[in-house]
Amino acid sequence: MGISNEQYPTKDGAANIHYDEDDLVRVDAELTIGILRKLVYMNDFFRLNYKSDSTLLLTKSTKEFDNQEVIGPLVYKIWDNGIEKSLVVNGDFETPPSNGFPDDAMVQDSTEIPSWRSDGTVELIKSGQKQGGMILIVPEGRHAVRLGNDAEISQELAVEKGFIYSVTFSAARTCAQLESLNVSVASDEPIASQTIDLQTLYSVQGWDPYAWAFEAVEDRVRLVFRNPGMEDDPTCGPIIDDIAVKKLFTPDKPKGNAVVNGDFEEGPWMFRNTTLGVLLPTNLDEETSSLPGWTVESNRAVRFIDSDHFSVPEGKRAVELLSGKEGIISQMVETKANVPYKMSFSLGHAGDKCKEPLAVMAFAGDQAQNFHYMAQANSSFEVSELNFTAKADRTRIAFYSVYYNTRTDDMSSLCGPVIDDVRVWFSGSSRIGFGLPVLVLVLALVFI
Repeated sequence: MGISNEQYPTKDGAANIHYDEDDLVRVDAELTIGILRKLVYMNDFFRLNYKSDSTLLLTKSTKEFDNQEVIGPLVYKIWDNGIEKSLVVNGDFETPPSNGFPDDAMVQDSTEIPSWRSDGTVELIKSGQKQGGMILIVPEGRHAVRLGNDAEISQELAVEKGFIYSVTFSAARTCAQLESLNVSVASDEPIASQTIDLQTLYSVQGWDPYAWAFEAVEDRVRLVFRNPGMEDDPTCGPIIDDIAVKKLFTPDKPKGNAVVNGDFEEGPWMFRNTTLGVLLPTNLDEETSSLPGWTVESNRAVRFIDSDHFSVPEGKRAVELLSGKEGIISQMVETKANVPYKMSFSLGHAGDKCKEPLAVMAFAGDQAQNFHYMAQANSSFEVSELNFTAKADRTRIAFYSVYYNTRTDDMSSLCGPVIDDVRVWFSGSSRIGFGLPVLVLVLALVFI
């Protein structure tokens, strides 16, 4: 690239972007988030890494090179309003160890994987690597990590105490046996943990992206991925790749709508080049959820999707319901007892070749109703409504797919109806707002 300088606007004027002979780029002032995003998209940066000294490292991969050489790093100082989502350091495992990627893939030293600490039988695997007659799945790029029996990898993260964070990662199983992956965070003691079942493959590609959330109770935590199983075959074990962390914010309830995050715009980090969405596994804690405000009640996941790769009724995000009544999403909304309410939501098709019919079972308090999606020529969604009377100061709303749907092109990948723009409001509000002025006018005319 050579030595060059560029200027970009900032809050306080302009920032000079310095490119030196080693293609190292440094920013001498605070860039606006918009300009930083523009830099990322224009230059096709695909890794955003937090370093321990609060520096954000952006690295660009020349994917046409077989060795996946990483060039053109951009170092950018994080300020209080900086980017809140990124890959963890070496979250894609593409940074080579100091002595290069090992030929036998086995990690011999606990610090051999850059920025990670390993314990137990951990392997750095590469795309196309075979085990017997089976090709090992690498979700993205050329490298990933496989965890043997009771093995783990971990990394320390700088977080902000009291906030909710969502961890996105890609995972695959290597054997037909029951495999699972435990994700946890800890400081001096374990803070939060969840074991995710990897037995169900939701896509024909052989791997799936997942999200899991935790509350930061300290300013520094240790993120741990562990294989809790004791497989009959020690060469089996889950594969993980593309690990990212995003700081979540719970949206305020819109005026006249009791549903929190009913448009699903706030949720886990999604990689731009991933076409599978992000799976949200079982989570019964509405306070600590990768999808703020919502819980996943059942033993199967639902899919968080984006408008870049799916048809979304409103905005940029929505939820696709999978696996029939085994994939339930719900929320407790604030209501007043003995007051009539109306729930509305957008129901549609994700545009992912999902085999019809598509239908959801919607619940609001003691009311439940089937809603079938009817394909329309000029729209991929329709608005459905359900009336109910609240019995208490909190009312449960919930959705699940009526059918078990798969895609028509592979007859294997799980799919289902899409819901979006969920609203709950006092069903008499519009009548009151209009009826009172009319009543006053009528009385005035009577007594003139």
